[in-house]
Amino acid sequence: MINITLPDGSVKQYPQKVTPLEVAKSISEGLARNVLSALVNDKQTEITTPITENATLQLLTWNDDLGKKAFWHSSAHLLAQAILQFYPNAKLTIGPAIEKGFYYDVDFGEDSFGEKDFEKIEKAMLENAKKKAEFKLYSVSKAEALEEYKNNEYKTELISNLEDGDITFCVHDNFTDLCRGGHLPNTGFVKAAKILNVAGAYWRGDEKNKMLTRVYGITFPKQKDLTEYLELLEEAKKRDHRKLGKELGLFAFSEKVGQGLPLWLPKGAALRRKLENFLLKQQQKLGYEMVITPHIGQKELYVTSGHYAKYGADSFQPIQTPNEGEEFLLKPMNCPHHCEIYKTSQWSYRDLPKRYAEFGTVYRYEQSGELHGLTRVRGFTQDDAHIFCTSDQLLEEFKKVIDLVLFVFESLGFDNYSAQISLRDPNNKEKYIGTDENWEKAENAIITAAKEKNLPTVVEHGEAAFYGPKLDFMVKDALGRQWQLGTIQVDYNLPERFELSYIGPDNQAHRPVMIHRAPFGSMERFIAILLENTAGNLPLWLTPDVFTILPISEKYVEFGEKVLNLLAEQEINGLIDNRNEKTGKKIRDAEVKKIPYMLIVGEKEEENGTVSVRKHGEGDLGEMKIEEFIQFVKKEMKLI
Repeated sequence: MINITLPDGSVKQYPQKVTPLEVAKSISEGLARNVLSALVNDKQTEITTPITENATLQLLTWNDDLGKKAFWHSSAHLLAQAILQFYPNAKLTIGPAIEKGFYYDVDFGEDSFGEKDFEKIEKAMLENAKKKAEFKLYSVSKAEALEEYKNNEYKTELISNLEDGDITFCVHDNFTDLCRGGHLPNTGFVKAAKILNVAGAYWRGDEKNKMLTRVYGITFPKQKDLTEYLELLEEAKKRDHRKLGKELGLFAFSEKVGQGLPLWLPKGAALRRKLENFLLKQQQKLGYEMVITPHIGQKELYVTSGHYAKYGADSFQPIQTPNEGEEFLLKPMNCPHHCEIYKTSQWSYRDLPKRYAEFGTVYRYEQSGELHGLTRVRGFTQDDAHIFCTSDQLLEEFKKVIDLVLFVFESLGFDNYSAQISLRDPNNKEKYIGTDENWEKAENAIITAAKEKNLPTVVEHGEAAFYGPKLDFMVKDALGRQWQLGTIQVDYNLPERFELSYIGPDNQAHRPVMIHRAPFGSMERFIAILLENTAGNLPLWLTPDVFTILPISEKYVEFGEKVLNLLAEQEINGLIDNRNEKTGKKIRDAEVKKIPYMLIVGEKEEENGTVSVRKHGEGDLGEMKIEEFIQFVKKEMKLI
C-alpha cells in the first residue's frame, strides 16, 4: 500500500499503482467525471498514470488553471490533427496552452492558411473529439524520434537537444506528436471549439529564422462557455485601448519615429499630467523628493548595478562616442541613477529615510512581434521611486508604500485585486545577485508587511527581480482579465554594489536598505488598462475635456465662449464646438468622443445665463445656471 496526501492534509492508503482517476472515484463519482488532470508530487500528469510510491495528489478540474492548461494543451493536439487532415504536407512545430486557449506554430510551405479555413478546422476538431480517443503517452529513444521526424527540421531540432529517456510521444486516434505530457483522459471532454486568428511567428522567436503561421484557438467543455467567451471578446474589442486611444485623440504611433514608441497627443498628455499631479500630491504628503535623471548612462553604471548582465540582450545596443571611446546605454532602469544621487552626500541615520521619486522614461528592446499598443512598448515612463532606509525602518516604510498603492487603486476604481509575493527560485539561485542572508531578510520583510496589512496574497517562487523579492499587485478589470500594476521591491543588493552608506548612532558606516516602488507600474500600461477597464469613460477628474459647449447657431458662439472662460477660471477644462453643423450631429460626435457633459446654448440660455446640460450615456439633465453647473461638476470631481 502507498500513502496519498490530499490538499486538505488528509492521508489515504491505496494499492501501489493506483491512478489519480481511481483516487477520484474513491472520493465521489461526480469528481471522477469532472477531473481532467492531476498534480502528483507537484508535477502535472495524466489521470490514468499509475502512482508507484507515496505522493501528494491534487485532482484538477475545469475550475483550476492547471485543469484548463491540460484541456487546452490536449486541444492543441486536436488542432494539429485537423490541420494535417487538410494540409498533409504541413510541418508542425510546437503547440502549447496559453492563458486563454492555445496555439500551434505551423510551416504550411507553399499553402496559405487564413480565415477561410477556420470553419472546416473547427468542424474537424469536433468530429475527432467525439471519438473519445484516449491520449496515451509513451517513451521513445532519441534515434526513434529522429527517424520519425526526419522530414521535419523543426521537430528534429527540438529532439537534438533532448537525451534518451527524456523523449515521449503522445498518440490519440490516428495522430502522434512529440510531447512531454499533461493531457485530458480522452478527446471527448472537448465540446466547443473556435479558431480565433492567425499571426506570423518566427521559429523559436528568432527573427533570423523562418516565419511560421501561428494558429490560435480556444475550446470549452460546453457550448455555452464558448458563447459567453465570444461575447466577452466582442466587448473587449470595443474596449481595446488602441481603438479608444484613436477615437479619443490620446496617442498615436509613427513608423518614422519607430515601433513601440508612442506619441502623446495633447489630450493624452493632459491625461498623463493629471495622473502625475495626482501622484505628486500624495507623494509630497509622504515626504518624497522629486529628482530628474538622464535618459542615458555610461555602460559601466549598468554593469555595476547588474542590469547590463541581466538585461543586456533586451536593451538597445551601446552608443559609442565619436572620439573619446565612451559607451552609453539608453536607460533600462532608473534605480542605478538614484543610487548615484544618494551618493552625492554623506547621510546620517537621522536623515533617513530618503525618498527619491521620478517619472523616469526607460527603454527596452522588445521584438517587433511582441509590441502591443501601450501595454508592450520600447520606451515607457515609470512612476518610479526609491526609498533608502535603515533595517529598522524597512517594515514601516514598506507598509506605507502598500497604503499608497491601495489609495491609487481606490481612487481609480480598481477594487478587485490581489497581491503576489514574488520570491526567488530556490532551485536556480544563479539567476539572482546577492547573499542568501540578504534574500532571506528581504523576503521575510515582504511576507510580514503583507500579513500585517491583511492583504489577500499568493506566493510565487521564481518571479522575483534579479536583485530582490517583490510584492506585485494583480488587478482584475471589468472583463475579468488579470493585470500586474503596482509593484514594491526590497533590495539589499544594489546598496552593496554601489557601496552606499549612512552614519549610524554608533558613528560607524552602515549599509542602507533600498525599496523600489511604482504604484502605476508604467504610465503607458496603466493608462491602457484604465481605458479598457472604464471603456474610455474615465473618472471625471481625469478626463481631458470635462465638457463641450454646443451653440445651436453662430449667433450664440460668443455666449458659448463666455461660458467656456467662466469654467476655465474654475479649472474645469473643456472645449467649444463652433462648427456649422446641426446640434444633433454635434451631440452624436460628443457621445463618440465620450465627453462627459454637453452644454447646449441658444437664445433661452443666453437670456437666462444658463446652459442646457446633457450627460454622456444618460441624456438630458435639464437647464442649469452656470454657477450651479460649476458646483455640480466640482462636487462630482470631488473638488468640494
